[in-house]
Amino acid sequence: MDAAQQEATARARELQRNWYGEPLGALFRRLIEDLGLNQARLAGVLGLSAPMLSQLMSGQRAKIGNPAVVQRVQLLQDLAAQVADGSVSAAEATERMDEIKKSQGGSVLSNTTQTTSSSGAPTVKRVVREIQSLLRSVAAAGDIIDAADSLAPTHPELAEFLRVYGAGRTADAVAHYQAHQS
Repeated sequence: MDAAQQEATARARELQRNWYGEPLGALFRRLIEDLGLNQARLAGVLGLSAPMLSQLMSGQRAKIGNPAVVQRVQLLQDLAAQVADGSVSAAEATERMDEIKKSQGGSVLSNTTQTTSSSGAPTVKRVVREIQSLLRSVAAAGDIIDAADSLAPTHPELAEFLRVYGAGRTADAVAHYQAHQS
């Protein structure tokens, strides 16, 4: 890999960190490990070709172009967390992955079984990720920051919202969300 390719890959990974909270290679490797998948199965569940998944993981490609695929990534992250905390068995996880594979994305703020806690209410993290996904599906992080900078003098709260949810980390957005629920 020459210097230009290395620079392009580093830039793609930085964009992924801004858009998805971390480089997709790390995120996808964690999903593969946590859910007991291989790359081909992960690509199938997400609705990506194996070469596309590989390009996203290696940083040859920066962005997931299809919002439904982004939503499936988030559903798999939620599922992996449920497997890790023991609330979902391996067999149930396999069933859920088949459901996720069939999902067409639909409404970003849908209230399906995968988006809810045991009480039936959407989890805070899930709501935050859906807000992030929606913002990031309409604009890149840099554009969201530019918009926030434009709004800051007259609408500082909206600017903060755009920065936190449109370009920030999920943990920071969760803290912001919880601080504004009273």
